[in-house]
Amino acid sequence: MHVIQGFLSLVARLMITAIFLSSAVMNKIPQFNAVVEVMAGKGIPQPKILLAGAIAFLLLGSVSLILGFRARWGAFLLLVFLAAATYYFHAFWKLPADTAPEAVRDEQIAFMKNLALMGTMVFFLANGAGPWSIDAARNAARSGADESGDEDA
Repeated sequence: MHVIQGFLSLVARLMITAIFLSSAVMNKIPQFNAVVEVMAGKGIPQPKILLAGAIAFLLLGSVSLILGFRARWGAFLLLVFLAAATYYFHAFWKLPADTAPEAVRDEQIAFMKNLALMGTMVFFLANGAGPWSIDAARNAARSGADESGDEDA
């Protein structure tokens, strides 16, 4: 059972981080200036600096979760990114009253998707990366205990 749990934990971490890695590598990095313009249009201060930070959070958080190395910190970085992105880009409650219902629905769906991803990050904060992670291997080596995926603070 431990092998199945480890394998599924790794597959889940890969699946969850795919959206963050692709967002950074296929959109934000190659389209840096265009994304900066969109951010500036949303009233985000210092968009170049914050976009560079967002890219760093996406890449570091994703790699951390994939490897299960300091996974709680990686989940925290992605949670911060998601909270900010959701507030600035999917605030359906701020849309003008004459916004097309389809556009409102699309923003509500994007908001709920990000909310679900935030819940996933909270799950990692609470439980760690699970077996087949560097955190679990380090803890097992230190304590000889079960590979729970927990890391030291």
